[in-house]
Amino acid sequence: MTADPITGEPYKRIKRTMESISGRVRQEAGSLDRSEVNAFVAEIIATHADRHRIFLLGEGRSGLVARSFAMRLMHLGFDVYVFGEVVTPAVKPHDLVIAVSGTGETGPVNETAKIAKHHGARIAVVTSNTDSSLGTIATNTVTIRGRTEADETSFLERQVTGVSISLTPLGTLFEINVMVFLDSVIAGLIAALEKKEEELAERHSDLRVQRVTTNPSDAHRDS
Repeated sequence: MTADPITGEPYKRIKRTMESISGRVRQEAGSLDRSEVNAFVAEIIATHADRHRIFLLGEGRSGLVARSFAMRLMHLGFDVYVFGEVVTPAVKPHDLVIAVSGTGETGPVNETAKIAKHHGARIAVVTSNTDSSLGTIATNTVTIRGRTEADETSFLERQVTGVSISLTPLGTLFEINVMVFLDSVIAGLIAALEKKEEELAERHSDLRVQRVTTNPSDAHRDS
């Protein structure tokens, strides 16, 4: 692989990108809205306490982040599903749908959220655009910034002039910020629900293949 002629060897670019991303994550932590975050966590806890289900919703990389959050909720003992999976049941009244979408204008996400709301579900949205179509139907929202308008302008200028390449293409900043935020929510839930790591470990998938020994000599060699 050849080095980037503008920014130098891959190592330098990768290191610089990691430093830039970590700085953006710190900035995002400082800009979180206290009331939004508290309401979001309270909604999750109340749903669990009332024995209702939680559904995660997202497309593309945002969908992968949503799935990761669903897995951690499962480890905590929540009744949780991901839209699009064949085992996902129908939404019922008072269930909670958590939708992840940077723009808030992703067609399949918005349509699914609208149908869920029609069936009585509450909609929580994690987005950069609270004024979006998705944001307007939400019960509550958490604002997580991605690339700002200024960033986008700069990115387009760089693409045209060829001066440099964006450190974080497309929605990467949003997705990374959301991943860190939702993992931090899990940490908050562990503390609020007084869970222990051992309880999470009990629900962690452990499907390691065990070797079956049929020959006594094999058993002797393995001992």
